[in-house]
Amino acid sequence: MAATPSKMNPLGFRAPDFKLLDTISGIQKTLKDVKSEIATVIMFICNHCPYVKHVNNELVRLANDYFPRGISFVAISSNDVINYPEDSPEKMKFWAEKLGYPFPYLYDETQDIARAYNAACTPDFYIFDQSLNCVYRGQLDDSRPGNGLAVTGKDIRAALDAIIAGKEISKNQKPGIGCGIKWKSSK
Repeated sequence: MAATPSKMNPLGFRAPDFKLLDTISGIQKTLKDVKSEIATVIMFICNHCPYVKHVNNELVRLANDYFPRGISFVAISSNDVINYPEDSPEKMKFWAEKLGYPFPYLYDETQDIARAYNAACTPDFYIFDQSLNCVYRGQLDDSRPGNGLAVTGKDIRAALDAIIAGKEISKNQKPGIGCGIKWKSSK
């Protein structure tokens, strides 16, 4: 379980568009299909990562808490499924249904979307405003597997609460930590 930090892209970057398979519904989804008029949370996750497993229940709570407030959520898995078959689209669907993901779980087969977002790890979190400009990137909260801190989602919740209240989001944002994205080997 090698810890990889998120890259902390400059704030303000525009969300790259995508068209990816939602493994839950079997339908291709675009950024336009999943975006909100208030804020859109894009999460790079996968099935096998212990860091993601550690926060899965909070991801479901977070989405269920903020969907009624007009926030949209989408998860994307970009891992190499040849070397990490636990992250295959079929297993993505299985785990999304088992865990009760209330958001689309998209498969980035080419890994082009992970590259476009400069995603580095799972989980890796981005929040985009109504204009699809990045206003938050970083950690869910301070909890990590084995550190004894409760998973609360406090950092993402604080950013979303600020957006909803029309307040400025703190620029003091901490990088997330997780398993590195499993990139395909180039031959």
